[in-house]
Amino acid sequence: MRFTIPADDPCLDGHFPGRPLVPGVVLLERVLEAVEAAHGARGPLQLPQVKFLHPLLPGEEAEVVLEGEAPAWRFQVRRGDTVLASGQLRAGAADGR
Repeated sequence: MRFTIPADDPCLDGHFPGRPLVPGVVLLERVLEAVEAAHGARGPLQLPQVKFLHPLLPGEEAEVVLEGEAPAWRFQVRRGDTVLASGQLRAGAADGR
């Protein structure tokens, strides 16, 4: 799933004045959207591991890449060949059910 966050998106307000960066939580929202687009709506999801490696700037195109099948996936958010964020995602309640 490819996406771009426009420079006038409200998520950028205050993050950071003079040099806006797309917040990590917005990248994670796009990861969740990619899972739902590929596998349908899911119940509670866990993110046991996430690493943010490089920033995404407004107007830059990024892509969510998923590997695996329900109930567990690995993901990367990429800008071209650069990995911006990576991690794991699991479906299920926080208590492991």
